[in-house]
Amino acid sequence: MTYRDSWIEGPKGRLFTRIWSPETPTQRAPIILLHDSLGCVQLWRGLPKALAQATGRQVVAYDRLGFGESAAHPGKLGLDFINAEAEGDFNAVRTQLGLDRFVLLGHSVGGCMAINCAAHFSMHCVALLTLAAQVFVEDLTLQGISAAKEQFKDATQLDRLRKYHGDKAQWVLDAWTGSWLNPAFSAWSHEAVLPQVNSPTLVIHGVNDEYGSPAHARSIAERAGGPVQLEIQPGTGHFPHRENEAAIVEMLARFTHALA
Repeated sequence: MTYRDSWIEGPKGRLFTRIWSPETPTQRAPIILLHDSLGCVQLWRGLPKALAQATGRQVVAYDRLGFGESAAHPGKLGLDFINAEAEGDFNAVRTQLGLDRFVLLGHSVGGCMAINCAAHFSMHCVALLTLAAQVFVEDLTLQGISAAKEQFKDATQLDRLRKYHGDKAQWVLDAWTGSWLNPAFSAWSHEAVLPQVNSPTLVIHGVNDEYGSPAHARSIAERAGGPVQLEIQPGTGHFPHRENEAAIVEMLARFTHALA
């Protein structure tokens, strides 16, 4: 298994990407990963490699602007950041890498973005895979973020973020907490977007997710315009792909096996 790194010119700055390629190249649509609110390419850990091996597809991960090894964001994250990703960094990545067809896999807010990208580029999206995605603002989500904000007052917690985001760590934290806890964001919902998702969709959500109840997963299953497989995982929190990587990879590979 090999990977290569490259840089993409995004609308507002340079974006870091990493591509894992299976040993035997295929023409199957690559899987594009969209990370969570504090995430980056590095924080996917072993998932991309395992996914490439299990599916025989290329796996592409990128750091959104302001995260990981990508350039610093020039200002405050706008409250339209979820919907804006489709025509922003994501479109720059797919266009400059020549990815006409793709499978989308998003975790947490990356799952929200993946839903929007699947709707926006419905003719190009082969499948949508979500892990712990949120599709509306829920009290449980806000409680979890508020608790995390308190924990990050401990300097050692912010140091952990600096390991992956460098000098951008405080911006990353503020972008997460400042967006979701902003009263102006409280009405955000994907209710109108989900019917526009026509691709086969796999929704994975942990029963014990501290940032969102299974109501999010059920909403996706009920409202999405295409066929949906719903997997509510017992004894699982907000990071199902870390808590039980082998089982999640197997589930993702099985779902995408028959797709081009």
